Amino acid sequence: MMASDVRPIRIVIFAKAPLPGYAKTRLIPQLGLDGSARLACKLLQHAIEQALAANLGQVELCVSPSEHHPVWKQLDLPSELSWSYQSEGDLGERMARAIKRVTQNGESILLMGTDCPDLDAETLRAASKALASHDACLVPVLDGGYSLVGLHHPLEAIFRDMPWSTEQVGQLTRQRIAAAGKTLAELEILYDIDVPADLNHLPDHWFE
Repeated sequence: MMASDVRPIRIVIFAKAPLPGYAKTRLIPQLGLDGSARLACKLLQHAIEQALAANLGQVELCVSPSEHHPVWKQLDLPSELSWSYQSEGDLGERMARAIKRVTQNGESILLMGTDCPDLDAETLRAASKALASHDACLVPVLDGGYSLVGLHHPLEAIFRDMPWSTEQVGQLTRQRIAAAGKTLAELEILYDIDVPADLNHLPDHWFE
């Protein structure tokens, strides 16, 4: 992008409420209903802390269920967050909708989840820097997906008919970005926490 085309950055965190049986359900066999919910809450709080610490611009929490659900007030989250609702549809539809809304409002977006504890403020700043000279950026994860996608403009092809939660996601996303004639920056591969085997990546204090 030319310097004159630089847009403000908005970090949007896609988050499920850390309710038992609702978030991190694939960890229930290992951690139980309450343990999975507690870890989901820690991952959410960590993601918010790192997004705010990156100091790149507005941080938005895009949530399910709606921001009006009482669970969100119980969590006592930072007041500087802005809020939105993911609404209906599969993951790709919800992500595409958030990206379209933000980018059509004149901002670039870093859209991240809450599953990747290594996605810290430094990595977010690196993603912002990479996006300044590319059409898109990704932070890939070891299972073949990604924990963050950054865009200046909507690119619905990378979200449509995607086999989410499979190892094909990252490669298909790369192929579709290239097919659209867009440039892509990729950052270091990180790990995310989805299934019981992933818990080995977490230090003990995450389970206290």
